[in-house]
Amino acid sequence: MVAGELVQEHLRRDNAPDEIDISCKRSVHNGAVPIGDQYTDLTNGSAHLTELDSKALEQEIPPDEKQAMLPGEETCIETKLYWRRFSVLAVFSFYSLVNAFQWIQYSIITNIFTHFYNVSSDKIDWLSIVYMVAYVPLIFPATWLLDKKGLKLTALMGAGLNCVGAWVKCASVRPDLFGVTMTGQIICSIAQVFILGLPSKIASVWFGPKEVSTACATAVLGNQLGTAIGFLLPPVLVPNTVEDIELMGHNISVMFYWTAVVSTALFILTVIVMKDRPSLPPSQAQAVLPDCAPEDYSYRQSIINLFKNKPFILLLISYGIMTGSFYSVSTLLNQMIMACYKNQELNAGRIGLTLVVAGMVGSIICGLWLDHTKTYKMTTLMVYILSFIGMLVFTFTLDLNNIYLVFFTAGVLGFFMTGYLPLGFEFGVEITYPESEGTSSGLLNAFAQIFGIIFTLIQGRLTTDYNPLAGNLFLCVWIFLGIFLTALIKSELKRNNVNMGMNHRNLQAVPTECPSDKATNGVKMETSVSFSHETSL
Repeated sequence: MVAGELVQEHLRRDNAPDEIDISCKRSVHNGAVPIGDQYTDLTNGSAHLTELDSKALEQEIPPDEKQAMLPGEETCIETKLYWRRFSVLAVFSFYSLVNAFQWIQYSIITNIFTHFYNVSSDKIDWLSIVYMVAYVPLIFPATWLLDKKGLKLTALMGAGLNCVGAWVKCASVRPDLFGVTMTGQIICSIAQVFILGLPSKIASVWFGPKEVSTACATAVLGNQLGTAIGFLLPPVLVPNTVEDIELMGHNISVMFYWTAVVSTALFILTVIVMKDRPSLPPSQAQAVLPDCAPEDYSYRQSIINLFKNKPFILLLISYGIMTGSFYSVSTLLNQMIMACYKNQELNAGRIGLTLVVAGMVGSIICGLWLDHTKTYKMTTLMVYILSFIGMLVFTFTLDLNNIYLVFFTAGVLGFFMTGYLPLGFEFGVEITYPESEGTSSGLLNAFAQIFGIIFTLIQGRLTTDYNPLAGNLFLCVWIFLGIFLTALIKSELKRNNVNMGMNHRNLQAVPTECPSDKATNGVKMETSVSFSHETSL
């Protein structure tokens, strides 16, 4: 499978000693082993790990996740999976769904909104592009908030802003209030900044090593499902009643109000369910990461470390190309379909639904495959190549006057293109461990938004000035370039090596000051340490 060695990071407080004292002890009280504080105790600068009775562990934790043992050592680290993790994942997925729905609800019925607000189609395009524009400058404060203040506050920001933006839109249902609807969309786009970087964080903090990739894929699936519903419902809820503006406004109002009500309910659930982390870690990779005091954490140093990681830089660009292409195709799908098939608003939405639903299936299959094989680079590269082939087929069959064929080719394209999204997240976490999952995912999304803006503007202009073929060929060229960049990525599965517990005899915890420009975010690597590369099965 995969072999390797990983240096455990240790972030010490100002009064921490020069060495780490790790001891294993058994605490028994009235014949029972206390289970409540099995996290590493850093009090007075010493680290103590509590050894638990095996019978007690059998009752608390499934056999495959209950302990992370270090070979050759007496110490043991208790891990546990909590049922609450499914509630956290579900609530996040649903409010991510609503946010994605609000992203695409305008562009899939572009012709209707241009008529209602009496604006040009490029202004309606900006209601989708604003999601990408807002993300780029705000990703750094958002990931800083996630790393410094934790998962719950970040989730509340995302769900709360999503709710506020939805209610602002309810006040914009009048032909002269396009600026108000743009304001509501901008608020929703800010909410997205606190949403897109959370899937890998939730998966790593709450789920065990045998389910982490599937959990990440499920969290991403929520966003994809929202896009799918955004393709499906708006054409149904807001039919093209050109002759009756008042009826059109009523239908738009119904869509906006229902969205606001659901957003409010999900915000309340987020307040109740969301939690920063479980009491006990779900995996060894989480257990060996000591907590750093907020005042000691160096966000700047973490960013520097990531940009010094050459495999991660290659992944940033290749992920940005693929995801940016998906954003562009989704935003301009209505215009592409309407250019080739007149009066097919409903079918344009259904084709978008087919594209995203197929991608949801692809996401889950890829997540299950990664959990089973851990072949991150091979899977990512194969999906990239198949996405390129799917884009070529979609491009050259779009104008054959056979809309049923477009349904099929869009499904094939969606299966691979949107199925790639969780692969990029998980691959990024693997090659950047032990850096924060939120920071690496945030940077991946930032590059996706940058490429999405560029691709949407250029493809939109090519589609308008020439035809959909020209715009789609533009994307094909970039995706082909992304294949080569993905092939160049050096695959070092650092997180997986820790969870596998391989070669830990050579691991040495080296205390470093936190923060420090000289330290790599609390991690020092000895010259004798090396990482094994991913190998195929």
